Amino acid sequence: MSEENLRERLRAAELLLVPEYVMRPDGPARELSVLVAGGEFREVGDARVLAARHPHLAPVRLERTLLMPGFVDAHHHLSQSFGKALAFGEPSEIFRRVWVPLEGVLDDELVYLAAKLAALEALRGGFTTVCDAGTRSEAGIASVARAAEDAGVRCVLGLICNDAGGADRTAVLRRADDYLGRTGGGLIHPSLAIPIPEAATDDMLHDVAARCAEAGAVFQIHVNEHLASVERSLVERGLRPLEHLDRAGALGPQTLVAHATLVTPWELNLLRETGTAVSYNPVATQWKGNAAANAHLMAALGIRFGLGTDGTRSDGFRLMDAAEATQRLAFGLATGDFSCGGGWLWLEHATRGGAEAAGLGRLTGEIAPGRRADFLLVDLDVPEMTPSWDLTWELVRLAGRDQLAAVFVDGRLRLWQGWPVDWDGRALVRDAERAARSAVARAPIQRIHPPSAKHRALVRARNRVRS
Repeated sequence: MSEENLRERLRAAELLLVPEYVMRPDGPARELSVLVAGGEFREVGDARVLAARHPHLAPVRLERTLLMPGFVDAHHHLSQSFGKALAFGEPSEIFRRVWVPLEGVLDDELVYLAAKLAALEALRGGFTTVCDAGTRSEAGIASVARAAEDAGVRCVLGLICNDAGGADRTAVLRRADDYLGRTGGGLIHPSLAIPIPEAATDDMLHDVAARCAEAGAVFQIHVNEHLASVERSLVERGLRPLEHLDRAGALGPQTLVAHATLVTPWELNLLRETGTAVSYNPVATQWKGNAAANAHLMAALGIRFGLGTDGTRSDGFRLMDAAEATQRLAFGLATGDFSCGGGWLWLEHATRGGAEAAGLGRLTGEIAPGRRADFLLVDLDVPEMTPSWDLTWELVRLAGRDQLAAVFVDGRLRLWQGWPVDWDGRALVRDAERAARSAVARAPIQRIHPPSAKHRALVRARNRVRS
């Protein structure tokens, strides 16, 4: 079958897929079929049995192909895509010098372009779900929602609910209630967010978390990310950020804290005892962090967590590799732990664990009947995966997004060979390039680290003077 014919067959409303492997919760399995209909997985079972049960469907045989759950990005900032390459080499807390100034110049159309660009990058990296922590742009959340839906990515979308700057608390909560009360299903799942604890009063922290718990939604917040944030909290309140949230009554199963890199044993107990979830963001740690979250220890303690990009690099395979490598370098080397999760741990938390942390555990994250059909078709007929001895670990260490033949969200083929099938992704890239240059030129961004060419010249000039 030609690639074009296969692509058209995969656009059918009802599919009986027969890949070489299906990634199940306990590992890869062969000789299985997956029935996709109505946007969900209807059946997963023995290929011969399902073929006999559904004679009206011609099985789509996918040799040397893995069918696996889509990745879940447990922490993203969709409206920041225009500036992600401005963060290289920068010291901590770049939100003050890059993100706030940049988002401050974005109007509705620019927010839409930035968010759709980020959504496309996420889909190209195998992410079928992204958990967005909210935009600071005055253009509002509607543009981000429209961009995610138009791109075809599932999105847990945070509405920012700050009141520490003198905002009308009653009006903020009324808006939050209205947002959480929206129904209709689709790809957008409402969430509430407060960027950092000091951006809201204790009453607001409590009330927002309580509203999310009542609505079955997720409350998103950044905590214990950098030394500066921990020190500010200690100076202003005599408490570390996680302790502050605990005192305000804002921890719990509905709460998803981003980063949690600088946590004490006591704070680990707080996370476990309250059922609070964590977004472990290893690439953010490598690029701009003060420390690495001990995600392997969190797993051992039963703390819920997913993997997040923090808007750095939307590639699910590289994210898993970074998750494992960061644990190995930060903790495994010192303890003689050569496994650091055995590969499977990072695949699990990039898919099912991430979905659960983002409040979508009953909806997506695994190949199982009743779950929404968010999945990837991964080409295994490549040198990197030959010979195969341990497919799960190979996905973590060897696979790449160039192996993604197809990306499905809600049962629909969204990307084929890296590009959308029902809208012009290349035109979006061109439009975003022009818009980003104009926006960055207007924004009062302050970069501390010079660009690579200037940095090279400075280093060489310094070395010449010393010699």
